[in-house]
Amino acid sequence: MARHFEAAPFLIAGPCVVESDELNLRIGEALADLGARIGVHVIYKASYDKANRSRLQGARGPGLERGLGALAKVRAATGLPVLTDVHEPGHVAGAAQAADVLQIPAFLCRQTDLLVAAGRAGGAPEIAVTERGTFFGYGDLVVDMRSFARLRAACGVPVIYDATHSVQQPGQGPDGSSGGRREFIPPLLYAAAAAGADGFFLETHPDPDHAPSDGPNMVPLDQLSGIVSVALEIWQRAREAVRV
Repeated sequence: MARHFEAAPFLIAGPCVVESDELNLRIGEALADLGARIGVHVIYKASYDKANRSRLQGARGPGLERGLGALAKVRAATGLPVLTDVHEPGHVAGAAQAADVLQIPAFLCRQTDLLVAAGRAGGAPEIAVTERGTFFGYGDLVVDMRSFARLRAACGVPVIYDATHSVQQPGQGPDGSSGGRREFIPPLLYAAAAAGADGFFLETHPDPDHAPSDGPNMVPLDQLSGIVSVALEIWQRAREAVRV
């Protein structure tokens, strides 16, 4: 198992959706500083269009053209690679030209190995899979910490832990919006770091309670550095234990 571990995990982080250039750059600069200080490779993430909203009134973002333009500004200003998610097949080509990494939802947990094979056959140069919970218990997503080793063995690719969406509570927020329990992000992230996650996915915002989307399950920007630093220490200690 130890042969799959790199020198450090990577971090995917950013706001849920693309917002103003000022906010995007504020977060991007903070992430670039964090990566440089603690020696973690950071990928900036934001969605140009949240087409999978549970409510018609839900914030979707600025759309393909404006959203990808905003992400390009973040990349130019910070030097960070950028990631965005694609929910409509017709957007894949355009997004692939503008973003360094694409996140494509699968919703086929038991067929992950087949999806990875399809991605390779389609020419994807690098692939990773994301764990964010596989079933609901008492209204919450439940993450099986054994999944990191199992997915890695089945697929032969890095496995990312999506710490923020795994504490999301669909439909439990005001007026049917998604709720969330961000206080559980740190302990679950630390458990995933010990269990073998290769990367961490943490949505973050300077003011999550007033963010247009997914605020209840985003990490406040001023808390991100401390949380990631602890996760990195746990990750490294777990690797040392495996090597011994």
